[in-house]
Amino acid sequence: MDLWERIREYQHREQQLSWHGTFREYFERVLQDPRLCRLSHARIYDMIADQGIDSDDMGHKHYRFFTGELFGLQEALDQLVEYFQSAAQRLEVRKRILLLMGPVGGGKSTVVTLLKRGLERYSRTNQGALYGLEGCPMHEEPLHLIPSTLREEIAQHYGIYIEGELCPVCRTRLREEFRGNIEEFPVERVVLSEMNRLGIGTFSPSDPKSQDISELTGSIDFATIGQYGSESDPRAYRFDGELNIANRGLMEFIEMLKADEKFLYGLLSLSQEQQIKTGRYAMIYADEVLISHTNEAEYQQFIQNKKNEALRDRIILIRMPYNLRVSDEMKIYDKLIRESALHTVHMAPHTLEVAAMFAVLSRLKESKRSGVSLLTKLKLYDGQLVDGFTETDIRTLKQEWPDEGMTGLSPRYVINRLSLALVKSTVPCLNPLDALRALKDGLGQHSGFSAETRDSLLNLIYEVRREYDELVTAEVQKAFIYSFEDTAQMLLNAYLDNIDAYVNHRKVMDALTDEEIEPDEMLMRSIEEQIGVSENAKRAFREEILIRLSTLSRRGQHFDYRSHPGLQAAIEAKLFTDLKGIVRITTSAKAADLVQEKKRNEVAERLIEYHGYCSHCSHAALQYVGTLLGR
Repeated sequence: MDLWERIREYQHREQQLSWHGTFREYFERVLQDPRLCRLSHARIYDMIADQGIDSDDMGHKHYRFFTGELFGLQEALDQLVEYFQSAAQRLEVRKRILLLMGPVGGGKSTVVTLLKRGLERYSRTNQGALYGLEGCPMHEEPLHLIPSTLREEIAQHYGIYIEGELCPVCRTRLREEFRGNIEEFPVERVVLSEMNRLGIGTFSPSDPKSQDISELTGSIDFATIGQYGSESDPRAYRFDGELNIANRGLMEFIEMLKADEKFLYGLLSLSQEQQIKTGRYAMIYADEVLISHTNEAEYQQFIQNKKNEALRDRIILIRMPYNLRVSDEMKIYDKLIRESALHTVHMAPHTLEVAAMFAVLSRLKESKRSGVSLLTKLKLYDGQLVDGFTETDIRTLKQEWPDEGMTGLSPRYVINRLSLALVKSTVPCLNPLDALRALKDGLGQHSGFSAETRDSLLNLIYEVRREYDELVTAEVQKAFIYSFEDTAQMLLNAYLDNIDAYVNHRKVMDALTDEEIEPDEMLMRSIEEQIGVSENAKRAFREEILIRLSTLSRRGQHFDYRSHPGLQAAIEAKLFTDLKGIVRITTSAKAADLVQEKKRNEVAERLIEYHGYCSHCSHAALQYVGTLLGR
């Protein structure tokens, strides 16, 4: 990379973004591309839609704009985009404050940051280009120069919608500098930038005694009063409040409900009438998206206060709970670790998974339905097949607790503990047991947990540990079988042949003698007994398997040993039971002979090649499984 060449290219692109002309020239551009004069909500919706919208097999929409940045917030993002889509049509919903409500670390600030950074990038493209009156402190839409009496006629003739009036500064300039000649009023291209305070404003409440409303609406420029002779002259006023400079773009009101009442009053007219009351001037038009965020406790306190009814009526609320899918939670941790200096540390398989399981379990609520544990809910929410449950059951479970996910451990807590474990690690990788240990130790150091909450979380740690024990044991046992998938499928095929003959009162062909023999009852029962299928229930179970096989065949889908959760558990349990003695001796022997050592190394190599282990964590997993099987 040639740094100086890249800098020259950057400077060249910046020069290309610069455009200056007259209002007449700008109007010609608008006639060619009416999107230049769209309002702020429409610009943000187009920004999201222009990056593409995908749909999955379930018909859920996925917005590429948020891809790779936000995980597990699909429902909230759907509501967000639907809001902008409606507001882009100039419906009444655009005259509302968008309030994101959820627990700390739930992604509220990230959503707003993505919109702000996205607007900055979009305004630098041809599709997102926008123009403002040159010298206007609010970089307002140049079409405001057109007298209101002509706008209806222009809308009918050109199809151009014009909303808003000139700010006091531009009204004075038009009168005194240009003598009312709108054609020559200068126009420039505007590139939105939070750093340069162009089209993106941010307000954070602090001590109401020291914070002044001028931060929102600007203030008098006392240095120029002598020059212009009056405080009511717009040239003697700095229209540099956050609400002023956010015109044409987005205004973020950080923790809006923590702000003093005097800061909220101005939002009433801005949201409903799109006007700002500034100094000694008439109401000033402003076209901007108002977005804020808060937590549930502050929101509940806000809505219970009768004095807030007017503002509450102007709020669109979007709930943003914690993610409840383990697979998405893992993506959050993976993203944060990759962005840190610890991205080179190897993460043993299941490390992020057990951390994600613990976090998600802490957010789930006990089901009122009998026989549904938190772990069952966790698997169902993550899209895993659980025997006896359907999509309808999952929807019913989600409807039990509408506020599920609004409490629990935040991703920040988990990533902080994982980061600490990574820093302290003396080995080249971090394994699941180290992760669980770090999460457990952190509970005692967290001042916000009550004794009851800490005990509850400790129980979840133990539950995740048991689940990991089953996962790693199955993984190691599979590695002992040279081709586990093929072996499992062969056992399944033999089982299917036998139950088909049993149910249909036929015989099967013996592979060695080519003679017809009775179905192998011993084989069938050795598999079924692994999952508790009783003698009385065996026929119903076998019939159900054949029905599932027939259904998948009609759909053109292949039936393998994983197509039925119960049968998968039975097949694996059968293979592992037959293998258990060999695995235990090989993995737990302290003084292994040459044969055992060779087998152990072969299994370690398979764990490395097929399951993502490294040389260190593969042998650690073998040793751990040996300990488990030796109990």
